[in-house]
Amino acid sequence: MDEKQFLTLIDGHQGIIHKVCRLYRDSPEDQEDLFQEIIYQLWRGIPSFKGEAKVSTWIYRVALNTAIAAFRKKKPEIEYTIALPDLLEEPQSEELALRQERLFAALKQLDESEKAIITLYFEELSYQQIAEVTGINENYVGVKLNRIKNKIQKLLKL
Repeated sequence: MDEKQFLTLIDGHQGIIHKVCRLYRDSPEDQEDLFQEIIYQLWRGIPSFKGEAKVSTWIYRVALNTAIAAFRKKKPEIEYTIALPDLLEEPQSEELALRQERLFAALKQLDESEKAIITLYFEELSYQQIAEVTGINENYVGVKLNRIKNKIQKLLKL
């Protein structure tokens, strides 16, 4: 895959990367840093992508693994000067924006594996696809999702 094809691939799936960045980082600067790190990891990994899974599944796997791994690393001081390439669409209404912010605040309180699973669920991936990305079995995905949903409901009621 050449650079142009890679950029087209990223352009078509950047929403996945933005969601992971927003879920795992609070500040726009940290989100931008994670976005760039994910793109770098995708570029490094593209030669080993054999097409056995859907492209979106592979991107989720790389993005989530990068987010979790980067979260564990000690953060060096970095100055940011460049904005994210394309931001997600703005919410349609103020009420929707508030609801979305409350949900993201609740999601940020989940542990790393819970964030990964619920993010994939929100993307309407099947239990099998979630299992492929996260490396847990399909039945356990259902169990984890029920627990996560209950946890989110409790967090939203506070």
